[in-house]
Amino acid sequence: MNKEKRKAEKRVKTGISGFDELIEGGLPVGKCILLSGTPGTGKTIFSLQYAYNGATLYNEKGLYVSFEEDKHSLKSQAAKFGWDFDKLEKEGKVVMMNIPVREINENTAKEIIGYVKNKGVSRLVIDSLSALSINIPTTHTNIADITEIYIKRFIYGFISELRNMDGVTSILISQTTDGQLSRDTVSEFICDGIILVSYESMGGDYSRSMIVRKMREVKNDDDVHPVEIGRKGMIVHSLRE
Repeated sequence: MNKEKRKAEKRVKTGISGFDELIEGGLPVGKCILLSGTPGTGKTIFSLQYAYNGATLYNEKGLYVSFEEDKHSLKSQAAKFGWDFDKLEKEGKVVMMNIPVREINENTAKEIIGYVKNKGVSRLVIDSLSALSINIPTTHTNIADITEIYIKRFIYGFISELRNMDGVTSILISQTTDGQLSRDTVSEFICDGIILVSYESMGGDYSRSMIVRKMREVKNDDDVHPVEIGRKGMIVHSLRE
């Protein structure tokens, strides 16, 4: 696919300062993007901003599903950046769905997908894929190898179903672990894109950094970029700044 054709493809703009320029104007529509990193790297902020901008800038309905943080905590975090999710929920533009880990069952994934289809959601955030996959009940919980196979099979099926939903672009949050890009060790191979965020003491202005490891159908910038968490959310800086 040449550059002109790639630019003609529909993109889902995140509206995150400096990010869309790294991926030819936005995420490829209808794809599943793995957002991975260690705790404190800004994965939740990126995802909240993605959902908020979708509703306020691009008139796209969003669903933010959280398994580890309750929605009041998420809304409070968002409010620090001026993002009023209470207002968006009242207007029916974004719904925050909190499903405690103890309540995850074999129907949870189907219920999420059903909601997305029935409500015309365009932007989906799963926070996190790790929590969903490792807490799906299985009758083989006493056999580690079988449990691992079950989790990987679930991941394959879940991501495949997300891809089959027309016009839904999904951010799937995961944690890096032991050199792997996801806790489940398989979603990085299935997802259409990988955004990796890191945190380390660099001795300068920025401690966070980001790299787009892959983005199918897009010629992505594959450099490491400094990331700042400012008053209005996440900012991805150019290396040329």
